[in-house]
Amino acid sequence: MPPNPSPAISVNRLTKTYAVPERDPGLAAAVRSLVRRKTREIRAVDQVSFEIQPGEVVGFLGPNGAGKTTTLKMLAGLLHPTGGSAQVLGYTPWTRDKGYLRQMTLVMGNRNQLAWDLPASDSFDLQRAVYRVPEVEFRRTRDEFIGLLDLGPLLKKPVRNLSLGERMKMEIAGALLHGPQVLFLDEPTIGLDVTMQKRIRAFVAEYNQRHGATVLLTSHYMADVVALCKRVIVIHHGRLLFDGGLAGLVDRFSAYKTIGVQLDDAAADLSGYGEVVERGEGRIALRVPKAEAARATARLLADLPVGDITIEDPPIEDVIERVFTQAAPAGGEAGG
Repeated sequence: MPPNPSPAISVNRLTKTYAVPERDPGLAAAVRSLVRRKTREIRAVDQVSFEIQPGEVVGFLGPNGAGKTTTLKMLAGLLHPTGGSAQVLGYTPWTRDKGYLRQMTLVMGNRNQLAWDLPASDSFDLQRAVYRVPEVEFRRTRDEFIGLLDLGPLLKKPVRNLSLGERMKMEIAGALLHGPQVLFLDEPTIGLDVTMQKRIRAFVAEYNQRHGATVLLTSHYMADVVALCKRVIVIHHGRLLFDGGLAGLVDRFSAYKTIGVQLDDAAADLSGYGEVVERGEGRIALRVPKAEAARATARLLADLPVGDITIEDPPIEDVIERVFTQAAPAGGEAGG
């Protein structure tokens, strides 16, 4: 059996602390703060540890302020940690080694990286020069991206004249032209319509398959996570809450299942079998405790003329919300 490859990303007790100025309201407090400033320590990331193997696509989840973006910025080398360590492709990210920078990229959905007043094709040429990509390789990769993302009609338009979805496609293409092996994607589909979200997801999946790239993805759209990620890492208040498969997340944090029953009598009273959460077109949805799901299903089939029946886990959004509500508050937090 071949040995396991070294992790593409290895994070050990990574910590980032900020000293945030604080003062009471009022003029007197403002004057006092000029002489002696009060600060409060906030841990944006609190001793987080995980490993990601080469080629994995991992969802990095948490509410606003959980520490996701701060972690990604440290792994991309934009921030120095307060404590702990990290290795990405064998490099320490915050040393900003040129060999590392040529192999990674950070895409932030709410940040513009392309030259605003120039056509995207000019920005692409600039990326080629910055990363010293050979001309033949650059043209091959660029043309591949043009086909995958349907960029042809947009290349000569100034970036400021593109729609949000068009600009986001250009941003992602530009960020990947140098062929990075590690992608940090921070809300890459934020603000996009459903069609454009699907296009971006399909492109990321295709890039991962063709190049074996490792992807760490944050998103508030659970459709992104479900479509791309078999594994998720969940943090809250800067601390790691869960690291494992999506199915394991549902098993651990979901307390109920949904039973869908198809009946001729859509007005039937099924409250004795579970909590009725939906009715419509002959279908009734019941919420029952997970441990009671099999028994409730058997009773429904024995007692009623059931046309069809389904048993489903709750939506992943509900599971994630339950994860956050079960997490004990741990002081303030900063960063995304």
